[in-house]
Amino acid sequence: MKQLLTATAAIEVGAGLALLVAPTAVVQLLLGADISGAAIPLGRVAGAALLALGVACWLARGDARCRATGGLVTAMSLYNLGAVVVLGAAGIQSQTAGIVLWPAVLLHAAMAVWCVSLLLTFHPDTTTGKGRMQ
Repeated sequence: MKQLLTATAAIEVGAGLALLVAPTAVVQLLLGADISGAAIPLGRVAGAALLALGVACWLARGDARCRATGGLVTAMSLYNLGAVVVLGAAGIQSQTAGIVLWPAVLLHAAMAVWCVSLLLTFHPDTTTGKGRMQ
């Protein structure tokens, strides 16, 4: 699970920072479209959310057997599946797609499969109470 969380952290921190700094460029690369107005701060909010997910994955990478880590991987499964659906639908419905749209869809699909495969064999360590708040 450590490898998944490390890879996820790198991907999401990178994507989050890119959206925070240059949301218009990221959307152009993904969807081949321009954004303006309210879409720009919304893109930055999405960037902050991805940055937060990446940091959470980075911090959890050492607690592979903790129930909270299982919850984080479950959340990342849902996020990756959602990204596949939303980005895939955008690519199918649009006449144009950005240069990184389909690679991003494939990456999220692979990450979702990786998350789900780990969750199917996940057995949290409930004997130590590690990570429990006092």
